Amino acid sequence: MDLVTIRPAGPGDLGALREVYRLASLSNAGDRAALLAEPEVLLFDGQGVAEGRTGVAVAADGAVLGFVTSLLVGDAMELEDLFVHPRSMRRGVGRLLVEDVVETAGRQGVHHLLVTANPHATAFYEAVGFVPDGVAQTRFGPAARMRIDVPGRGRPAIPGTATTTGSPRAARSRTPGEDH
Repeated sequence: MDLVTIRPAGPGDLGALREVYRLASLSNAGDRAALLAEPEVLLFDGQGVAEGRTGVAVAADGAVLGFVTSLLVGDAMELEDLFVHPRSMRRGVGRLLVEDVVETAGRQGVHHLLVTANPHATAFYEAVGFVPDGVAQTRFGPAARMRIDVPGRGRPAIPGTATTTGSPRAARSRTPGEDH
């Protein structure tokens, strides 16, 4: 994959983010029937965009590849949304988005990054460094709670990566699969 830039999402991104949210949600056959039975869950409200908590991964041509939304909760940061366009899945975009949130969390002095993982995404979260941290009850049944312990400034959080400095949600360009 070519260079990917992760930047703060803005109001102009909402249409593309809503499309990615819906397409990515429906891309897993194991979830499709339950989601289509409750179509309101396929609507992305964009609140995190309005509050400056959403980062968007874009290709060199400006195409939206995926996005991530996080929320500060006490001394932890919760990963609320992580969605990658189906045509960009398994190309490192999700990993780059997680790395971006871990870096942001580290700069903000956060100790843990937490996620409630869809059962079909657990292997991905484990691959990027999350570990089990309990079980949560969700609208669709039990789901794994997972966490990454956020390292101090200058130490990598995800194996094989390096941290960068900058302001929260500052635009950063990277090539998936390379050291950053």
